[in-house]
Amino acid sequence: MEADQYVVVEVDEAEEEKLLASQVALTDTVRQLVDATIRTTVDAAELDAVRAELAPLVERLRAAQLPGSYGVSLTSGGTFRNYGNAVVGLRNAVAPPLQVERDPAGRAWAHFELGAAYEGPPGLVHGGVTALILDQIAGEAAAAGGTPGMTGQLAMRYLRPTPLGPLSVEARIDRHEGFKTWVKGEMRDADGEPTVTCEGLFILPRWARELVDDETRERYERTGAGDAPGRTFD
Repeated sequence: MEADQYVVVEVDEAEEEKLLASQVALTDTVRQLVDATIRTTVDAAELDAVRAELAPLVERLRAAQLPGSYGVSLTSGGTFRNYGNAVVGLRNAVAPPLQVERDPAGRAWAHFELGAAYEGPPGLVHGGVTALILDQIAGEAAAAGGTPGMTGQLAMRYLRPTPLGPLSVEARIDRHEGFKTWVKGEMRDADGEPTVTCEGLFILPRWARELVDDETRERYERTGAGDAPGRTFD
């Protein structure tokens, strides 16, 4: 990832908002389609009929599309667009998606639900999916505290199986050292009991260090423990 991969696009913000609403509605429908496809018990003839109806719809969407992945962009009005992200992407039917809340003290959290598309063992969330989500929320916490970075390491500890259904996740900055930020996080079941914990190391890339302002650079260079309130996850 280099600086020139973050693109600024000129858009009409009102039209952009209208388009996004339609895109989100379509993505939600596709998400329902994925769930229905997994759990349907209709016969083969009906499956073939549905597929025949869907194929032309796919071609209609392919009539105008990006040449590669969605990427990350910033509109001229300041809207951050990472709509293809596998965890929070508003245009990605693979994403739950998480609606992340943030605290500038260096904390991030979300409540969400995982259904059949995220299953590993019967009735349980796939362990790789929990890692995916904790990686995202830990990165969000680092960014919320003003010291964003890319994942350098992510250590997982699986305490107990994570059931499908309502879940929550939370992470907070633990400590800093130069351009390195350590974050601790955990996933919890519907009763609020932790099922998976993590510790991640997030590092600001060298190319990005040249772009930060003096105030941000000072935050990175301030070594010590994080001051986010709440659970310590220890």
